[in-house]
Amino acid sequence: MKVENKITPNEEQINGFLQNPDLGPISMVNLLKYKKTARYEDGRDTNLSGEEAYGLYAAEVISYVEKYGGEFVFAGKVSRLMLGEVEDLWDAIAIAKYPSRKAMMDMTMDPGYQKIHIHRDAGLEGQLNIETLENLS
Repeated sequence: MKVENKITPNEEQINGFLQNPDLGPISMVNLLKYKKTARYEDGRDTNLSGEEAYGLYAAEVISYVEKYGGEFVFAGKVSRLMLGEVEDLWDAIAIAKYPSRKAMMDMTMDPGYQKIHIHRDAGLEGQLNIETLENLS
């Protein structure tokens, strides 16, 4: 199994997400890997760690998730690997629940959300973002 952390989805992933906007509720499992030192695209001088920069984003994103009908389910630091093998562990895990794909997409298009996104990009080396559906059986 190949595992590759990314900052943004590829075209195929975006198109798949847009195919059924009313699908939901969905929960997004975020496996986060931080940069050692934050690096801002605008070149600002900072002494923040990647985790600290991402923390600025995390502190504000909660209100946007809630604004679009979602909720944070869980957030925590990874302490160890209990089962399986990976080359490198993620630093943290966060799970957010949204009423639909459309709600999450609307959130990402909100100008206020886009403004705080700079801290996410500065702090993250990459992540896996896994969409899950509630058990429909």
